[in-house]
Amino acid sequence: MLKARQLTARLALLAICFTGLAGALLAEDQTFPAADPKTAATAALDTKIPVDPKMAVGTLSNGLRYYIRSNGRPVQRAELRLVVNAGSLMEDDDQRGLAHFVEHMAFNGTKHFAEQEITRFMESIGMRFGPGMNASTSADQTVYSLHVPTGDMEVLEKAFLIMEDWAHNVTFDPKEIEKERGVIIEEWRQARGAEARISDEQVPIIFKGSRYSDRLPIGKREVIEKFPHEALTRFYKDWYRPDLMAVIAVGDFDRDTVERLVRQRFGAIPAAANKRPRPSSDIPDHPETLYAISADKEVPTASVTVLYKHPLHDQTTHRGYRDIMVSRLYALALNRRLAELTLKPEAPFVAAAAGPRELLGRAKEGCTLAAVVKENEVERGLEALVTESERVARYGFIESELQREKADLLRLYERAFAERGTEESAPLADEYVRAFTTDEPTPGIAYEYALCQRFIPEVSLAEVNARASDWSGERNRVVLVVAPQKEGLRVPDAKTLASALASATTKAITAFTDTAAGRSLLENPPEPGKVVDVSHKPFGIVEWKLS
Repeated sequence: MLKARQLTARLALLAICFTGLAGALLAEDQTFPAADPKTAATAALDTKIPVDPKMAVGTLSNGLRYYIRSNGRPVQRAELRLVVNAGSLMEDDDQRGLAHFVEHMAFNGTKHFAEQEITRFMESIGMRFGPGMNASTSADQTVYSLHVPTGDMEVLEKAFLIMEDWAHNVTFDPKEIEKERGVIIEEWRQARGAEARISDEQVPIIFKGSRYSDRLPIGKREVIEKFPHEALTRFYKDWYRPDLMAVIAVGDFDRDTVERLVRQRFGAIPAAANKRPRPSSDIPDHPETLYAISADKEVPTASVTVLYKHPLHDQTTHRGYRDIMVSRLYALALNRRLAELTLKPEAPFVAAAAGPRELLGRAKEGCTLAAVVKENEVERGLEALVTESERVARYGFIESELQREKADLLRLYERAFAERGTEESAPLADEYVRAFTTDEPTPGIAYEYALCQRFIPEVSLAEVNARASDWSGERNRVVLVVAPQKEGLRVPDAKTLASALASATTKAITAFTDTAAGRSLLENPPEPGKVVDVSHKPFGIVEWKLS
């Protein structure tokens, strides 16, 4: 699905301000209806969004899911993923950091690849650690990635053998475990920079009362140094099982051939006999505003973020997709107002952005207001942010603003539709990871464009204005401040920040005036044209022919 972060470059600001954070061979008789753009205009709102017909999606009888798609960009290359729907959130108290440790051990010996043989094989085909082979562990999931050439079928088959071994055949050689302790402790030490220190302060506040608050993937050094080997293999046995896994393959290959290969290779993995239930990922509500205030010598600029936490909404239906469009329109309109404020001579912040709903773990979503502020002006920036949100809550947007954002959002989807067929395999593979782990819809851009043509024009101003409640109120609100630590720089405390919030929500505020409405740069605008042809050239070049 075309993500909210793709809608405007201004949302990149949030990354600065918000650190936080198988006859087993046969597929089950499970239906995944294919998306037909012709049906998007009339699909019932409460029906599920179908999947891109370019994908083969299935579930093996052992529970393992697969997503396979042929894609020729780049040529003779494939992106492979093994996704384990388990991470540090699943760790017992004596396993803190072992989800990440298991990930390391997957590269240090499996049934068919002793010690460093996986690395040597990848290097033999021109790939190296990083761009060609990698893995990552988060609180909720672990993802293994391979980037391999597809000109030789034996290479592709061997790559799938590696992933099968990762799924159920890691050997956990005692000598390798002991060697890896030092590697991970050094990784832990090197990671103790400003970002980690700030995260240590923010995460317990944002996720207060939940397992997320004390289950960071890097773990605890004392556990990593002393854990018994049994604790490591226990995590692997409990959580590396086919019903918690997906195999994703996107690349320059025959889809049916790869699908048969996946069924044969991964369908033979035995289904789990005793399935340990996933621990709760619930994030408790809180009636009051919480504060996390961080000052660090390595932080170059001051920033403030206001986070509003909400229950998850169902994004798998047409109604849910429409709901996302409404929220995006709200965020885009508010972003435009914030951008105008930054252009004023005495602007209250250097840059600011409103972020629509994004996942917070697996149990909540968050809407954000964020700003980079001048030194010693954190309170001023916070008050200005919340004042603009409050202005919308009281008076709403006006029709001209909404029409502008509708046009821009439609143009973005139109451009993405015009560029269909130019997608790179890696972003597609990552999208399918999200489809497995978070149920993100994957209907393809043609179907999404058809939905946007249906939904965006019909969204009313009242619907958009009603979203102000997502960016306001004390309940489930968190204020995050990050500032440089240096002489002469004052960092406000929670009481001062609370005063700024109170001022923004109680003071007199005037309605917004749209000075851009009805204005034109040209006295006699030319007749609009249109794109009459799109052609794709070598090296990723796209040529548009205009009327």
